[in-house]
Amino acid sequence: MADPSTYRPRPGEIPTEPGVYRFRDAHGRVIYVGKAISLRSRLNSYFQDISALHPRTRTMVQTGASVEWTVVRNEVEALQLEYAWIKEYDPRFNVKYRDDKSYPYLAVTMGEEFPRAQVMRGDKKPGTRYFGPYAHAWAIRETLDQLLRVFPMRTCSKGVFNRAHQVGRPCLLGYIDKCAAPCVGWVSPEEHRAIAEDFSDFMAGNTGHFVKDLERRMQAASKELDFETAARLRDDIVALQRALEKSAVVLPDATDADIFALADDELEVAFQLFHVRGGRVRGQRGWVSEKGAEQLADIVEHLLLQVYGDESREGVPREVLVPVAPSGRANLEAWLSELRGARVEVRVPQRGDKRALLETVARNAQQSLARHKVARSGDLTARSQALQELQEVLDLDEAPLRIESFDISHVQGSDVVGSMVVFEDGLPRKSEYRRFIVRHGTGDDTAAMHEVLTRRFRHLVTAPAPTESDVRSGEQSDAVSGEQPDATSGEQPIGQPVGPDGRPNRFAYPPNLVVVDGGLPQVNAAAAALSEIGVTDVSVIGLAKRLEEIWVPGQEFPVILPRTSEGLYLLQRVRDEAHRFANTFHRQRRSKSMTVSRLDGIPGLGPARQKALLRAFGSVRRMEAATVEELTEVSGIGPALAVLVHARLTGDQARVPGVNLATGEVVD
Repeated sequence: MADPSTYRPRPGEIPTEPGVYRFRDAHGRVIYVGKAISLRSRLNSYFQDISALHPRTRTMVQTGASVEWTVVRNEVEALQLEYAWIKEYDPRFNVKYRDDKSYPYLAVTMGEEFPRAQVMRGDKKPGTRYFGPYAHAWAIRETLDQLLRVFPMRTCSKGVFNRAHQVGRPCLLGYIDKCAAPCVGWVSPEEHRAIAEDFSDFMAGNTGHFVKDLERRMQAASKELDFETAARLRDDIVALQRALEKSAVVLPDATDADIFALADDELEVAFQLFHVRGGRVRGQRGWVSEKGAEQLADIVEHLLLQVYGDESREGVPREVLVPVAPSGRANLEAWLSELRGARVEVRVPQRGDKRALLETVARNAQQSLARHKVARSGDLTARSQALQELQEVLDLDEAPLRIESFDISHVQGSDVVGSMVVFEDGLPRKSEYRRFIVRHGTGDDTAAMHEVLTRRFRHLVTAPAPTESDVRSGEQSDAVSGEQPDATSGEQPIGQPVGPDGRPNRFAYPPNLVVVDGGLPQVNAAAAALSEIGVTDVSVIGLAKRLEEIWVPGQEFPVILPRTSEGLYLLQRVRDEAHRFANTFHRQRRSKSMTVSRLDGIPGLGPARQKALLRAFGSVRRMEAATVEELTEVSGIGPALAVLVHARLTGDQARVPGVNLATGEVVD
């Protein structure tokens, strides 16, 4: 580990203004991001007597190799920039809040022409309204089934919708009055969007006027002796009431609030969040995190940044109730108010219904922490034992905290692809998985492995890591926008955490251990690839499937670990995950190559123009029946190309003399 005094800034160099700072390791990777009212005061605290620092902070400053900072105008800008950097770099030593499960949401895709209601997980997408999260997907489907009687909006996939549009008949939901069937024109796009907006308004908590409106219409129909309509409206009211019964009223006056509670011990902290909309609990979430040197007030602040950083205006409530006042509460309230477009209050309830609800959420947090510790105790011990065992058996300088595994997949030399999976601290890090299309695929696994590893490591020695002065020259500014750059799409030098365009690299930093699937030939090919490009500080091993033996380059005999070894079990997991990832990619490539369209091979008709034609006509059969003039009405299709497409689909060779319609080639 490095001596912090070797990269400590010179006296008086650090400004006293507010700002955000980053620690980087020897590979240039950002390992910690923080903010401060006074950068000089905060950074100087890291370079005092390290024995007085918290163990986690001490490890961080000893792992670091440089520190840099950005000056901003005020604390709110520092808050925004800190969140953007933490999201961009995912620093190793920042507190991470991991969901204790993957929660489903009820999503309404308002960004589409015909909005769709569906169950969604994962990252939130722009143009989509989310309600929840719910504990179970079946709870969403039950609620949705009840509400479709009153709000008959689309729930089908794009494929089902397009097929119904082509054949002119709706699906079963249209015939049983649980869909307004915009696919066949039973309602206009504007009418269907109004249904979706009413549905979203109901889910957001504005429920009272819908029930009252249905009751008024039912009574009016009854007075006019239209008992069939009155009965249908009565059933709609019952459906709404059943949907409302699934979420009990917990706060009066239609309160919109998010209630956070925590339970902690010396090592970890568990959070629970209840979403209350219209006085009813609409969803629940949970996080578990390791505790570092931060105080609970700082942890609560970081949690709120993570929860609301990606939320739309509708996702931020009027009140945020927390068990501990976050540090910088005024700045948080200003930031949340800016997100919502109206005042947001962050406070600690002291008495009444809100305090009672906070205590209920706190009990849930205590149970969540207890379940997590029981589940993780054995897993953490096993992972630590596995890493230590691999370090001893393979004679490594340090434990392999980052392991990368590579595999090749093909069928008789066709569609050759490679995969790279990453395990950090014994756990998969799927955001850093990579897929490779082997450019010179011959069916030779060793040659393909050589190419994949060369492409992975070729920049490691060709691009020097940036110096502290190089980084600072482009980083210090008087103001920041808080915008986060997009991920780069090209291969960038591994030694540089940020490319020339300021975007983060695809490959973060070199691994401690490389695992390839195979025996001695595959290991030697991998070692040769690394040796050719000058990488000498990365260990390479191979794990053969037959006897699960470990092959090391230059050794005549393999290393045999007991079948009960935790180290062997970890290597098997890494190898099998690389195999699964490679096979999945290969199947996708093979399926795509086997799908042949009648439009393929027409000169000048690429994928974009094919999509435009299919969007305009719906199918190749309708395209075949179209005239040349109708084809030219599609954007991007000129007269000459329209004649060629029409001739290919109809087989009319006379329309395009001198052209082979099968291949598109000019013939004599």
